[in-house]
Amino acid sequence: MTTTTTAKTLTEQTGARTDEAATLIGDARGRIDALDDRIIGLIQERMAISTVIQEARISSGGRRVNLAREMEVLGHYRDALGKPGTALAMTMLELCRGRV
Repeated sequence: MTTTTTAKTLTEQTGARTDEAATLIGDARGRIDALDDRIIGLIQERMAISTVIQEARISSGGRRVNLAREMEVLGHYRDALGKPGTALAMTMLELCRGRV
């Protein structure tokens, strides 16, 4: 017995009830995927810059992490994005710490 696999239609993939809505959702998801790729690239760039800063701070006799600066970053994200922005900033800071 052979099983035939058929590709899901765009309406099935998006959960939309009309072809028009499915197309709109599909296009919007494509834009979101492109944005996510850019965001990931920017975070990777930020991680590399953080490494440079940490190396300079440590080589000059300082500490790896500057807590006052991290509080500024947390406040900036909170002010721009609300409470969830703080959680996002914490995750980003965690990614950028300790790479030295």
